[in-house]
Amino acid sequence: MNRPAVIDRATLPTAVEPLQDMVLEMAAQLDGLRTQFDAQMESLRHQLAELRRRLFGPRSEAIHAGQGELWSETVEVPVPPEAFREVEAHRRRQPGRAAIGEHLPRRRVEHDLSADEKASFAAVERIGEEVSEMLEYLPARLEVIQNVRLKYRCERADGSSTIRTATAQGSPIAKSNAGPGLLAHVMVSKYLDHCPLARQQRILARDGVVIARQTLCDRVLDGAELLSVLMPVLHRHVLASPVIFTDDTTLALQAPGKTVTARMWAYIWPAAIARMSTGVGRRWRRRHCTTSRSIAAARTRILGDWRGYLQADDYSGYHASFREGVTHVACWAHARRKYFDVVKAMPKGARPGLAHHALRFIGLIYRIEGQIAEADPDVRRQLRQQRTKRVLAWFHRWLTAHAPTLLPKSPLAKAFAYCGFRPNVTADSEIV
Repeated sequence: MNRPAVIDRATLPTAVEPLQDMVLEMAAQLDGLRTQFDAQMESLRHQLAELRRRLFGPRSEAIHAGQGELWSETVEVPVPPEAFREVEAHRRRQPGRAAIGEHLPRRRVEHDLSADEKASFAAVERIGEEVSEMLEYLPARLEVIQNVRLKYRCERADGSSTIRTATAQGSPIAKSNAGPGLLAHVMVSKYLDHCPLARQQRILARDGVVIARQTLCDRVLDGAELLSVLMPVLHRHVLASPVIFTDDTTLALQAPGKTVTARMWAYIWPAAIARMSTGVGRRWRRRHCTTSRSIAAARTRILGDWRGYLQADDYSGYHASFREGVTHVACWAHARRKYFDVVKAMPKGARPGLAHHALRFIGLIYRIEGQIAEADPDVRRQLRQQRTKRVLAWFHRWLTAHAPTLLPKSPLAKAFAYCGFRPNVTADSEIV
C-alpha cells in the first residue's frame, strides 16, 4: 500500500504552481488509498457477516418469495419469453394411505366366527370374505449355528485305515466366530445406516450377546480387507463413465495421541449417465480417504489418464487435469452459493444489487430443470438446448458487461469469476 510522503515545511516550494501540483498528487494518492480501504472494508464486512451466519444463522440457502428486502423493487432482467402449449388433463393421485408393496411376502390369517356365534343361528353359510392388510415388522434375531463335522474311520482295501472329517464353511475371518451375515449387518449398519459401533454394541447387548467394541472394530477392518478385492473392479467401472461427479469433505481421523483432519473423496458415475450408457440406472460411487488435499491425492491417484467431463468445484488440484484434456463442468450449487453469501452479507434494507440479479438468472435455470426433471434424457437435452442454453447466453453477456465495474478481490468479483468466464459455459451441446 502506497502511503503519502511525509511533508517537511522547509522543503515546500514557495511558488503557487508547484504547490498546486503537490496538492493534486496527494489527492490522487488519497483517492487510491480510499479505494483500497473500501475494498478491504467490504471484504472484512463480508467475512464477518458470513461467519455470523454460519455460527448463528439458518443452514438453508433457500430464498423465499416473502423476503421483502430481496425483491423490494422491480429489477429489469432479460428473461426468455414463456412458451405456453395446451396439455392433456392429468390424473390426480387419490389421497389416502399408500398401498403396501406387492414384493413383500404375505401370510394369510383367517378369522372365523366363534362356535358360540355359529350355534346361535339355525344355519350358517359362508358367502365371501373381507381382506385387509396390515404391515408388520419381524425383529431381526441372532442364532448360533453349530457346525457339526462328522468323523469317519475309513478302511482301504489293503487293510489300512485313516480318519476323515467332513469340511464345513466357517467364518470368513480367520479365528473368528462371526458369521458372514453378522459381518455384513455390522458393516451396513455402520457405513450405510450411520450407526456407530458403540451403539451396535448396546443393541446386541439387549439380545444378551456381549461383544467388545474393539472386537467389532477388528471385524470391520477384516471385512474391509476381504472386500478390497472389489475396489479395482469398481474403480475401472467408475472410470468407464464419460461424466464423473466429484467432491470431498472433511473427516476427523483418530491418530496415535491426537485427532487429524482427513478428507473423504467421492467419485460418482451418475445414474442418468449410467442408464444411457449401460441401460441400468444405478449410481456407482468410488470413495477413498487421504490425510491431505494435495494435487497427487486429487488427480493422479484416482483419475489417472481418464478423459471426460468432470463436474467439480474450483479446487486447484484439478486444474492440471483440465489443461490436459478433462472438461470442467462447474457446479451450479457452488456458483449460486457465492452469490447467496453476498446477498446474506448485505445490510437490511439495502437495495437489490448485482448478486440479486445473478440469483434470478440461476433461478430461471433451476425452474427449467424442475419442469423437465421427470422427462426422458433425450427430451431433457432438447429442452435444455431450446431454453436453458438461451438463458446461459444472456447470463454470460450480463456477467461480461458488469465484471469490469467490480473490485478485483471483492466477494462479488470472485462469484463472477467462478461462473462468468468459462469458454464452455454455453458452447458444450453434449452437457447442456
